[in-house]
Amino acid sequence: MTDQPSTIEIETAPNPEFAVILMHGLGADANDFVSLVPELRLQDAPAVRFVFPNAPEIAVTANNGYVMRAWYDILSFEGIERRVDEAGIEASCGAVRRLIARENARGIPTERIFLAGFSQGGAMTYSAGLTHPEKLAGLIVLSGYVPSKSLIEGSLSEANRGTPVFAAHGTFDDVLPLRLGEQGRDFALAAGCPVEWNAYPMAHSVCLEEIEALREWLGARWVQGAV
Repeated sequence: MTDQPSTIEIETAPNPEFAVILMHGLGADANDFVSLVPELRLQDAPAVRFVFPNAPEIAVTANNGYVMRAWYDILSFEGIERRVDEAGIEASCGAVRRLIARENARGIPTERIFLAGFSQGGAMTYSAGLTHPEKLAGLIVLSGYVPSKSLIEGSLSEANRGTPVFAAHGTFDDVLPLRLGEQGRDFALAAGCPVEWNAYPMAHSVCLEEIEALREWLGARWVQGAV
């Protein structure tokens, strides 16, 4: 994956001061979370550029080789765990870093960039965010998990050990069980990140209460990032 991913971009106002790079889940595409922007009600927030990248289309081994958009291959399901293609994760981390560099070139420093994602996109948020060499504004993990602890531990960034994390998960999630979300939360805490954790009575989805909590969390980060 050497090329820049195709993206959808939405700016809440001209001359964005912050950026949010939000990665979709397995089998979805960049359109999946476009509707989140108006739902966050950011009228009183600083100008933000939301960047929704498309994952490449690959054959997913655990899904009988079916070709779909995925940030990395899932080789097998072992209980609630997944055996994943670490080279694919590293390639996608490289793509995320290129997106961050593009925002830097457009005038938004890394400390004002949030990485975000749902499901497999949340897994990428942990993977790319905790290993990024420059400090990020924050990580937003929606129904996500840590796909490879050893991969992240081997490249853990000192710059992002204290980066704030917003993590949320459904207690009735039958795609990525709650325990996987809790393991991701605990991993981030062990890495020194302050984590705001929220669990909601929902399946593998996003709910209004979660969006409102995220809006408030972001509001605190806008203030800190603008100082």
